[in-house]
Amino acid sequence: MNSINKSKFKMLHSTEDGELEDKIKAHHFKIIKRIMIVILIVVAILAGVYIYFTVKTFHKVHIASTTLRSDTAAEKYEEFQGNVLKYSNDGAFYTDIKDETIWNQTYEMQNPIVDICQNYLTIADKSGTDIYIMNQEGIQGKIKTTMPIFQVRIAAQGTVAVLMEDNGVSYVQLYDKEGTLLASGELHAQNSGYPIAIALSDDAKKLAVSMLNISGTKVKTTIAFYNFGSVGQNEIDNIVSSYSYTDEVYPRIEFVNSNRMIAFGDQKVVMFEGTQKPKKIKTIKLKKEIKSIFYNDKYFGLVYNNDDKDNTRHMNIYSINGTKILAKNFNMDYENIEFLQNNEICIYNTKECQIYSMYGIKRFTGTFDIPLYKVLSGITKWNYALILEGKTQEVRLK
Repeated sequence: MNSINKSKFKMLHSTEDGELEDKIKAHHFKIIKRIMIVILIVVAILAGVYIYFTVKTFHKVHIASTTLRSDTAAEKYEEFQGNVLKYSNDGAFYTDIKDETIWNQTYEMQNPIVDICQNYLTIADKSGTDIYIMNQEGIQGKIKTTMPIFQVRIAAQGTVAVLMEDNGVSYVQLYDKEGTLLASGELHAQNSGYPIAIALSDDAKKLAVSMLNISGTKVKTTIAFYNFGSVGQNEIDNIVSSYSYTDEVYPRIEFVNSNRMIAFGDQKVVMFEGTQKPKKIKTIKLKKEIKSIFYNDKYFGLVYNNDDKDNTRHMNIYSINGTKILAKNFNMDYENIEFLQNNEICIYNTKECQIYSMYGIKRFTGTFDIPLYKVLSGITKWNYALILEGKTQEVRLK
């Protein structure tokens, strides 16, 4: 009898334990459910705030810091590895945003021109004979040419290609970063035309030359590709491929990486690709005359004048594969248009600036009381550095 009672007691206790566990589980589920609801609400609010500030056009900035500079009116500015290169006829200074000098280089040039590729830059005296090769550490080499310089291009490891002209004959020479001559060749106008532009691949293995031939009223441009590797050694004059275009001019050609070259013409944009022998892969026909060209290693942009009374501009942005990703009108008389480090599009003159996202959203528009020379993107999409006359301001959109 006692054993039976004990058995009943135990069964009852087990049932109560089960009910208690169910209640505890239900309570925990309610807590988790409430926490999840709160998290979802917070995420939704944060997403809404992010979207709002992403699509919002800012008209003002909060000045986080101001650094005074002692500049000359003749100085120009370029962004290099997140810092500022300022250069003029008598020297170059490489500084951080706070205007702290990283290095400086003195020289005497009548018309300094700059080319930058990844970790290296070159400053050359156009129509002169001096070339300086620098990286973030300072000067790495100096070249003294024997003929006037027309154009220079630098590769990612500091190799420099130089286009020169003397007495009607053009020359292309290739130097390493220490200034040692690697290759040299003559370009005779009677053969393929007069060279008007060169482009050097990032790895310095391929050189492209755009040559213009004018015969009477006929115009023809030939784009030739030279390979300085083992493949090019088996070809005559290292020429591995060439393309000719009748009644077209290609005054600007650019390697956007080691294997992709873009030729910007008066009627077309032609894209070439190849690790050894570049081939034409895409052609974009132009309906109007190009006003501006800008590019980086991911995108390139074309700007046209619209045929309207409001004097608006139109820009098309393409990936380096040639896919159009943005078409946008804007109304501004600009002096510069370029991609920032964060791939936003910055349009500015000395008094006015507009910044657009890759989605065509105008993120900022503003005017300035003192001349604006350069805009650099910051650590977030709301932070920028403004290179103004006499000072640098680190700002945040507000």
